[in-house]
Amino acid sequence: MPSPQPPLSRRGFLAAGAGVTATLGLAAAPARAAERARPFGRYGSPGRRLTPGTLYVDPHGRGDFTSVQAAVTAASGSGRTLVLAPGTYRETVLLDTTRTEATWIGASEDPRDVVIVHDNANGTPKPGGGTYGTSGSATTTVQADGFTARWITFANDWLRADHPDITGTQAVAIKAQGDRSSFTDCRFLGHQDTLYADSIALGTFARQYFAHCYVEGDVDFVFGRATAVFEHCHFRTLNRTDLAAAPYGFVFAPSTAVANPRGYLVTRSRVSSEAPDGFYKLARPWVPGSDTTARPMLTVRETWLGPGIDATAPYTNMSDTYPWQNQRFAEYRNTGPGAVISVPANRPQLTDSEARSHTPAAYLGDWRP
Repeated sequence: MPSPQPPLSRRGFLAAGAGVTATLGLAAAPARAAERARPFGRYGSPGRRLTPGTLYVDPHGRGDFTSVQAAVTAASGSGRTLVLAPGTYRETVLLDTTRTEATWIGASEDPRDVVIVHDNANGTPKPGGGTYGTSGSATTTVQADGFTARWITFANDWLRADHPDITGTQAVAIKAQGDRSSFTDCRFLGHQDTLYADSIALGTFARQYFAHCYVEGDVDFVFGRATAVFEHCHFRTLNRTDLAAAPYGFVFAPSTAVANPRGYLVTRSRVSSEAPDGFYKLARPWVPGSDTTARPMLTVRETWLGPGIDATAPYTNMSDTYPWQNQRFAEYRNTGPGAVISVPANRPQLTDSEARSHTPAAYLGDWRP
């Protein structure tokens, strides 16, 4: 199976040049002559549509629309497809609950080429007063069921260093809330709260699937209450110059509802780091004020954990009221320096029998993405 694209971090690229493109965290692939002539690749064009329900988006005006949100607004109903030409789409996008079974395709089949990005944070002032809050900071929000995305980068390039006056530094790249949401060969770039894998309501158990994806960040950068499977994914923790000591952050912060038997499953993946060895925790449980009965669940299995993870104490509390030991955290057959078991009490392990119920098929049920 193909591996995720080699990482080029948002922070690293910020140092590489100036201009609009440099405000992204991911370098665009070099423009190819074929892409210039056929911006939608093998996926047709406005004059040669794949289906009547397919719309074409191109920032240079060669499609039906120049912005993703304009295309989403036009694509009412169910089962619509957007084909996105290479380019940077600096905007916020909302796919509401009525636009079910939508598909978004990056036409070049390289996620570095198609980037949806904006720069709101929790504490960013809103026009008319107040701030955006964590959910409102999302560059892209997907509420509809049956969403599919492939070969797209979802990013939030808000940076702490540029806004020392703002204390609400959560800056979401995407908030996914729909059931049967599938992301393949996508990239998610941010720092705090990059990927919000959630559901539309407390009593809704949304299933989401991420395959061959790349996610980077620092604090709680994969979080929420969805039932989410991450298979063959690469998680990368960023270095930080604003902190003098560990921990720099936490990869996962699930907030699984107590009634949900399935939370986050990470399988056959890897966790690497730009930071010094041992400066990151693998996870901490998030029990939000809106659901104080939550019992966060995370299983990490057959995954390579790099030296950036604190192997001695990979888990910690977000609040001492809800200790991580009382939650549903477990590992199985992980490898790498961050997976070394030196204090067994700090690394709960599944038995072979238990592991058989922690598979993508068990978590996704009757859905096969």
